[in-house]
Amino acid sequence: MSNKILVILIGFLVVLMLGLGGGLFMMWSKMSALDNQFKAQKSEQSGQPAVLEEPLGPIVSLDTFIVNLADKGGTRYLRLTIDLELGTKELEKEIEKRLPQVRDSILMILPTKRFADINTAAGKIALRNEIMEKLNSFLSMGKVTNIFFKEFVVQ
Repeated sequence: MSNKILVILIGFLVVLMLGLGGGLFMMWSKMSALDNQFKAQKSEQSGQPAVLEEPLGPIVSLDTFIVNLADKGGTRYLRLTIDLELGTKELEKEIEKRLPQVRDSILMILPTKRFADINTAAGKIALRNEIMEKLNSFLSMGKVTNIFFKEFVVQ
């Protein structure tokens, strides 16, 4: 009988501790949210400008690229659709004029990649940076500030 009471008592204490822990966590979460609100109100009252995200620059959408990857056997291909974020509005006109050169530059980079090069997030970031560096090397009216992958399919 004493074993049964001991098990019930331990179970009750465990449930009680979990309840207290959950309650404390909820209180801490609410307190930190209130603290953040207080800091935001205080910075507004003191005249400090609020932190704003930078707006996106002009966006140019490119047609879909479909290329074979450099894997052995040539059985894998990449289907890629990207948008270019431009630094200046004037660069849009230059991109339109140089669209064949832009597409050619990208098409010269993509088939050199293997699946192992681009299947991770780090590989995709490296590909994005390589394309951006190549495009910026011949653009004169501004720079491509970011590249967004709208479609990235490897089969």
